[in-house]
Amino acid sequence: MNLSSFKNVFFFSFLLPLFGIAQYTDVINSNRPGLAVSAYAVGKNVVQTEFGILYEQQDHTDLNTDSNILGADFALRYGLLVEQLEIKYEGTFINQNITFNNFGFDETRTDFSRNRLGLKYLIYDRYKDPDRNKPNLYSWRANNLFQLKNLIPSVSVYGGATFNLGDNPFYPDIPTITYRGMVATQSRLTPRMVLITNVAYDRISSDDPELSYLVSISHAFRNPKWSAFIEHQGVDSDRYADLLLRTGVAHLFNENFQADINLGASVKNTPSRIFISTGFSYRWDFHKDELKPIDQQNTGDKISRKAMKKRKKGKRKKKDKIDF
Repeated sequence: MNLSSFKNVFFFSFLLPLFGIAQYTDVINSNRPGLAVSAYAVGKNVVQTEFGILYEQQDHTDLNTDSNILGADFALRYGLLVEQLEIKYEGTFINQNITFNNFGFDETRTDFSRNRLGLKYLIYDRYKDPDRNKPNLYSWRANNLFQLKNLIPSVSVYGGATFNLGDNPFYPDIPTITYRGMVATQSRLTPRMVLITNVAYDRISSDDPELSYLVSISHAFRNPKWSAFIEHQGVDSDRYADLLLRTGVAHLFNENFQADINLGASVKNTPSRIFISTGFSYRWDFHKDELKPIDQQNTGDKISRKAMKKRKKGKRKKKDKIDF
């Protein structure tokens, strides 16, 4: 193996924890800076917070309104009971100053635009087999270029509830509790690139349920502490429908701390939306590896009990020739 191949194999091995192909990783596994949710949990007994400050300019041509929004979004994640399970609270609290140009007056609206609690469980781990995590020592192409089999994703399911407390000006006709379901997938396209998709059905049991999807691609640079993403979101309901685009970068300061910035816009003008957000993710790592009995470990081919016994005279096989 030449020096170039060795560098590629080393780089490939280093990136494995960055993209979270196992449940627990040595490096923080954050859903920021986009909105797409990874298929993987944070890991058993890991506590993780994700926080951001956002600003948005929103104008509606049909209603002739102008508004600006300032707020914060945050998430608290915890690896519960087993490696595949995660409980997550997420919220967005905003203050919107809106001007009604046709009537010449302003209004301020303040409340949660997102306030929900749910559980996510990994039902299929594409990389549970450790052999799929190993670099191919004989093929540069297999380690570095896209192959169709890389589209096979890990899959998780999510179930939760959205809470609408008090007189929320953003959702005046929504019940106090509605329900949310989601399927999240994650595929490693190349050693540096990951594809995440989410399909969600939100505010179930209300008069205006919402169907949405997210498609996000993340790419790590040669310095793996830096990564970038691009994301597309679609939303459809009787109350609101839109298509959104986002992009941004994240920087890993250490194994437990990441900072990020992202910006985006809508593709329509009812309303038109331009937004920017910056934030960070931090984890408290209380994870401990569990010891497994040797008979439950995947150690490769089993050794026969008779393998070390001496062979009887006359039945010994000729020694295999060794090719150098």
